[in-house]
Amino acid sequence: MSITEYDDTEEQVVGSQWITAIAIVMIVLGIIAIVFPFFATIASTVLFGFLFILAGISQIAYAFQSRGAGQFLWKTILGLLYLLSGIFVMLNPREGAIAFTIVLGITIFLQGIIQVSLAFQMRWISSNWGWMLMSGLMGIIFGIYIWSSSPLHAVWFIGTLIGINLLFDGIWMLTLHSGEKITISHDT
Repeated sequence: MSITEYDDTEEQVVGSQWITAIAIVMIVLGIIAIVFPFFATIASTVLFGFLFILAGISQIAYAFQSRGAGQFLWKTILGLLYLLSGIFVMLNPREGAIAFTIVLGITIFLQGIIQVSLAFQMRWISSNWGWMLMSGLMGIIFGIYIWSSSPLHAVWFIGTLIGINLLFDGIWMLTLHSGEKITISHDT
């Protein structure tokens, strides 16, 4: 096995520029969320509620469109559950933030596990793979911390964690693609 220099193509440069722009936006949003955690929590919770309302409306529309496919009643009930959950979260963002804390904890924990796995795969491709590993480990730690914390801390906690997670994700995205580009070739 040998390591050779990777030739840049125009397509890779454009992709790299998009990744850099996305990484910078994630870093800026992460800093804003850390500085204003209450605002980030409420904004995330309201967005979550809005998405549930859209999912509910879509599910109900699907139920009416697919009457012949059976299960009309169950599809409608599911749509109503989505819709009512979204309305509840929109009307009660603080209580929604507590429920959102549980969902966010699970999501960040699972994202951390996936990033750790990907980081070990990236160690042969990028010299900056350690940032992805650190981001994944932080996700695992934050996920566990969320589960062990009181849900009453949700109002500031979610915004802070979202900010830290966005910040680290932006950093690893920015540094992973700024390192020396290499490819692995197998010599036989």
